[in-house]
Amino acid sequence: MLALPRLRRLLAILLALTGVATLTAGTPAVARPVQPNVVVIMVDDMNMYALQYLRNVQSLIAGQGTTFDTSVVSYSLCCPSRATFLTGQYAHNHGVLNNAPPDGGYEKLPAETLPVWLGRAGYDTGHVGKFLNRYGRANPTEIPPGWSEWYGSVDPTTYRMWGYTLNENGVLRTYGTPGVEDPELYQTDVYARKAVDFIRRKAPAGKPFFLSFAPLAPHGEGNTPAEFRTRRNPRPAPRHLGAMDGVTLPKPPSFDEADVSDKPAAVRNRPRIGAAAQQRMQNVALKGRLESLLAVDDAVAGIVKALRESGELNDTLIVFTSDNGWMQGEHRIRNGKVVPYEESIRVPLIMRGPGLPAGKHVKTIAANIDLTPTILDAAHATAAVTLDGRSLLPFVNGDATIPRAVVIETGPRTGGGNWYAGLRAQRWKYVEHSTGELELYDLQRDPYELTSVHADPSYDATRQALAERLARLRTCAGAACHQWSPVPGPRL
Repeated sequence: MLALPRLRRLLAILLALTGVATLTAGTPAVARPVQPNVVVIMVDDMNMYALQYLRNVQSLIAGQGTTFDTSVVSYSLCCPSRATFLTGQYAHNHGVLNNAPPDGGYEKLPAETLPVWLGRAGYDTGHVGKFLNRYGRANPTEIPPGWSEWYGSVDPTTYRMWGYTLNENGVLRTYGTPGVEDPELYQTDVYARKAVDFIRRKAPAGKPFFLSFAPLAPHGEGNTPAEFRTRRNPRPAPRHLGAMDGVTLPKPPSFDEADVSDKPAAVRNRPRIGAAAQQRMQNVALKGRLESLLAVDDAVAGIVKALRESGELNDTLIVFTSDNGWMQGEHRIRNGKVVPYEESIRVPLIMRGPGLPAGKHVKTIAANIDLTPTILDAAHATAAVTLDGRSLLPFVNGDATIPRAVVIETGPRTGGGNWYAGLRAQRWKYVEHSTGELELYDLQRDPYELTSVHADPSYDATRQALAERLARLRTCAGAACHQWSPVPGPRL
């Protein structure tokens, strides 16, 4: 006999297919739309290079779902990007423009966000792990609006694989100490157990649920004992230490770029990356980042297993992504993000769930502004604010690439410092820096962004068209953000 939740969902599907149900003779009733569960797995600072090492992500999500081959974030920094995920808006609209005041931080997040809207649509909502930067500093026991269950890491302990504190539904609990590597208390594994427990408890209820699972990995640790800064950072789970010993630092054509005369001064003034620095990048950061992600890959397997055993896997939309990318030597940038280059703004975006074809690859550009519209579309829920992104579900059904551009931005900020605004289109990347410097890349001819053609006369018409479109889009809201027409190519 079918369990009650599964029976309820089966009846809902049948009603949705027929469109009308008869409750009593002569009394038609419109079926309630089917609402899938939603699980969003958002890692921290993961670039596209790392995806090849996550076998469970590839087999259990990508192999059974749809991959968006060109997925970008509009602001490649943790707090603004996560705010975009929760609001479906560009940073210039939701107002979170940095990780800390006066321009950003958790305190700037609007009250109307995705979990609030899903709750109104009948969902149980739960969050496990990192939230927005500075969460918990002012009020560690605060629970943000919209969450039915809350297991949020409290800053600054968020950035420790051991010795971190969670606000567990209003009660603070600390797991381990920074210098003691207890295998049972490794951060990602503790988060994974809480996520699996949430699924197993919520699945029998027959009510759709939304789970946000946000491990720290592969973000580097902070406030750790000094001895850990000379080996892996972040520290992997003890079972994975050494698993990436054979990996060497990737060196694409843009690595330690020799000629940066076309780049802004912030790049031109960077020194070359010497052998000793490359060795540290490889052994401390690269291997630490990749090994830390193996526990995330284990967590993915555990989450999928819990969904399968509860009978909910086929009724669940699973999203795997990162809040931003990560530089590892390209254009002489040894580490970091908040730059407009591909390694900084490109992130994995893979979805598995109802209506998503297995093994499908979508060429149309996707962005983090699209995550909330996509989830709301699947959940038959409504936002209470104007959304700048679009549901990606219609993009999945066709093979043609839809012309589109995404605003990439880091300001303006009142806190000072340089910032930029630009566009990432299918072929083009155009950036205007607050310093007055420009960058223009023809990604079709120059995928590694080795030569900015902003001063090349043959690209004058291209640059002028992109500048005009950026002027219209850099403060856009709602449907105005979707307007795009192709720009002329170079004069041959």
